[in-house]
Amino acid sequence: MRTNTSTNRALWLFSSAILFIVFQSTAAPAQKHRIPSGGRVAIVIDERLSALRAAPNLSARLDQRLGRGRFVAVIGTERSQDGLTFYQVKVSRRKRGWVQSNALVSPARKADDERLLRLIRGSEDFDLIARARIFLDTFPQSSLRPAVLLIYGNAAEEAGSRLTRDAGRRLNNGEMIAGGAPEFSYFMNFNELDRYNRQGIRYLFDPATKQFHYDGAAWREIVRRYPHSPEAIEARKRLGAAATPMRQ
Repeated sequence: MRTNTSTNRALWLFSSAILFIVFQSTAAPAQKHRIPSGGRVAIVIDERLSALRAAPNLSARLDQRLGRGRFVAVIGTERSQDGLTFYQVKVSRRKRGWVQSNALVSPARKADDERLLRLIRGSEDFDLIARARIFLDTFPQSSLRPAVLLIYGNAAEEAGSRLTRDAGRRLNNGEMIAGGAPEFSYFMNFNELDRYNRQGIRYLFDPATKQFHYDGAAWREIVRRYPHSPEAIEARKRLGAAATPMRQ
């Protein structure tokens, strides 16, 4: 029993250290909460299932909904009569409750990186980007990281096309002229860029075509760290196509 306790303690310390670095480095607003202590650290990935309940069943009182990216500490496990696994979690020093296990991932739990990748592949638009960012922050040593980096980078480039359309509709040319600032600066301050910036995505702006393009950081990481991976082939193609001077 003492050996198991020591092993669990080591796992908790390891995962806490990793997620403390994530907490300090990421700017996503959902991750500004303090990481709870006293259990296995986990993070919310699916807010559709992240109801914090008073007891381990779906009919129990709902105390609050935990946002995606929220850190919790897992302190217990129980299986409900309908076959669902619930985790008892600490949200803060004074707040605890029960959450369906499918809403969370933990770097200390085997195959959670595979489960999160499946969710990412089933997601769309900004949800895909946000969940991919959680993967990259939570599983830095996963063998699946090149695949997630490619998905993340490609989704960021696709989002750039939508942002270009939105900015073209919403930024009034007459107002920009009257404002007196350079035109590209209005585009680079477009408020819809904010939530992508908080997910670690930076865009470049082409003044000639008035288009946003992803800066390619994820593709460059694939080529640098995983040059012999299958994903590196597409990453090099993407970087070659994006090799045009733009405003940063």
